[in-house]
Amino acid sequence: MVETTGGAPGDGAAEVLDRPLPDGVRKRVVQIASDGFGGLTVGELPAQLRQYARFTPSRRAKFAGNAMASALETDALFRQRIGERLREAQPELAGALDSGAPPPAADPLDVAAAAYVLRPTGWVKLVTAAGEEAQRAHAERADEESRAELDRLREELAAAREHTRAETERLRADLDAVRREAESLHRKLRAALSDVKRGEAALRRLRTETEAARAEGQTQVSTAESETRRLKARLGEAEAALEATRKAAREGRSVEDMRLRLLLDTVLDAAQGLRRELALPPVAVRPAETVDAVEPGRMTPKDIAARALSEHDPAVLDQLLALPQAHLVVDGYNVTKTGYPQMPLEKQRLRLLGQLSQLAAQTGAEVTCVFDGAELLAPVLLAPPRGVRVLFSKPGVTADELIRQLVRAEPPGRPVIVASTDREVADGVARAGARPIASAMLLKRLI
Repeated sequence: MVETTGGAPGDGAAEVLDRPLPDGVRKRVVQIASDGFGGLTVGELPAQLRQYARFTPSRRAKFAGNAMASALETDALFRQRIGERLREAQPELAGALDSGAPPPAADPLDVAAAAYVLRPTGWVKLVTAAGEEAQRAHAERADEESRAELDRLREELAAAREHTRAETERLRADLDAVRREAESLHRKLRAALSDVKRGEAALRRLRTETEAARAEGQTQVSTAESETRRLKARLGEAEAALEATRKAAREGRSVEDMRLRLLLDTVLDAAQGLRRELALPPVAVRPAETVDAVEPGRMTPKDIAARALSEHDPAVLDQLLALPQAHLVVDGYNVTKTGYPQMPLEKQRLRLLGQLSQLAAQTGAEVTCVFDGAELLAPVLLAPPRGVRVLFSKPGVTADELIRQLVRAEPPGRPVIVASTDREVADGVARAGARPIASAMLLKRLI
């Protein structure tokens, strides 16, 4: 890099710097230019630096560093103006450089940067000396870091040696222990070999005795097999006779007998429930009880009317399920698509069956849930929950038809409740003697 300016002879302008500025000196030069930049007007700035006129000193040094360094190198007038700002800011340093005797206590990088801007006689030597000083300082720092690293490695080596020594001693101790254990195992092995030899002799004796016992056993087995075959033949005859008897007994039981028995149980349970509901005394009526009067705490007809429930109240369902031998038949998909239609069919079924299982456990009623089998692509692998009978309609049969078949299969007089919003289903089961309720009522009760 050659400096050619229009300065007077003897001011150092003719001197030439034959190497790039050291990094440290260059940073200080850019900082001096950035500090003096703010004292200049836009017209005093070179054209390439005017766009940075409004920048702060820190942003100016960051974004315009290369441009300011290039302007200081090529534009003598800009360098002179920056030098004037430097003389105003640091008159002592500028005067010392002009006299040729820089302050010995000053930072060499600051001296070199100021000399580069002011260009006194001998400024090239100052810049070169500053670069060499920076390199020497960098080398000293690197040497100190290398020594520190070497000391650290030596300490680690010493620690590794100590660890190796301790580990070696531990391994030796372990080896001694293993040797002692091996000697003990050898002694035990010799004793075990002696035991094996004695056992082999005993085994030979047992084999001889076993052969004799086996021959005797074969004779007994042959006899036992003959007796077993005879007993199996008699057992087969007995099982065939028992199966024939069971089949005859099953065929003797008709569906009408089953319906009659279920109706009888319903009537008995209803009678017992009516007796509990009326709270009939265990003795005959006393004469005094026939006298018409108002007793304390006795409810009037007006009070009973106040207890009436709406037909949409879920409590009505509880009263129906409290009847003796009550049977609840649920139109599955009709209920699930009323309550949670956005769910997949599988999750609809699982959610409804879980709630019906809880209802069956709470009320003790018989619960049957019917699903339409036409919507299934394959048979459903489903373990019915406790207390709930799960049925799918066959191909060609709808869930509504299956519900009506279930209602017709019940004996007259048994309380049957059908949960469905389908009007055709509700009318059909009502004609068959069942009590229809809306799916919404069941959903309210299941919540």
